[in-house]
Amino acid sequence: MAERGMNRSDLARAVGVDRSTVSHLLAGGTRLPNAGLAADAAAALGISADWLLGLATRPEPIADLLATSLAVTEAPRALIDETIFGWHREAAGYKIRHVPATLPDMLKTRSMVEWEYRPQLGRTAEQALGAFEDRLAWMRGARSDYEIALPLHELEAFAGGTGYYAGLPAEVRAEQMERLIALAGQLYPSLRLYLFDARRVFSAPVTIFGPLLAVVYLGRHYLAFRDSGRVASISQHFDWLVKEAAFSAREVPEYLRGLQARV
Repeated sequence: MAERGMNRSDLARAVGVDRSTVSHLLAGGTRLPNAGLAADAAAALGISADWLLGLATRPEPIADLLATSLAVTEAPRALIDETIFGWHREAAGYKIRHVPATLPDMLKTRSMVEWEYRPQLGRTAEQALGAFEDRLAWMRGARSDYEIALPLHELEAFAGGTGYYAGLPAEVRAEQMERLIALAGQLYPSLRLYLFDARRVFSAPVTIFGPLLAVVYLGRHYLAFRDSGRVASISQHFDWLVKEAAFSAREVPEYLRGLQARV
């Protein structure tokens, strides 16, 4: 009540009862108060009725808890995603774990980005690419360690220019493969790549920003979880991908060199 600037008389007037009834409600005891009274008092105080009755450990109303623990935001098909970049800035210094939808943006060559995002670049392509590269440079220098897990079939499709990568010129694929090999070795152990067999284990695209939040990519939207329980569960899912990886971070460069022949 003090946080709301109310006393017992104020609360009694707000819910339409006498002061002694409010005193009984707040005193606790063996008898639970009338459910309607508890709900009205909780609404007046901006707290959870369950907490007021001793049935919950958090005072916030359920709607407020859900609003702060889960958010649905739009995921634009754009080269520069302000939402994602904001989450990276928020988590600077924490380990970031990522299962991308395609190849990881932070490891892509300029030619790869131009091919992939050409429909969205329009007339400001050069400016957009410059801003994109600046942000990738910031991410790589943000003191965050990165763990990235990729399905083997994604790299195989990329190397062969099939599926999503159909029409991607061989020279662009060759340059991109060289970059992947170089960065997988140069940035280790700050960057760790793991490759998993999707016939044995599976993951939707997801990013875990340290202990702060976990984000699942749905295509047009992101589901962002901030409650510690869900963040921990999704982090354990990533642990499982690492444990079951077909190729560990140390083995990935050699695997990629073997894949070069198929480009």
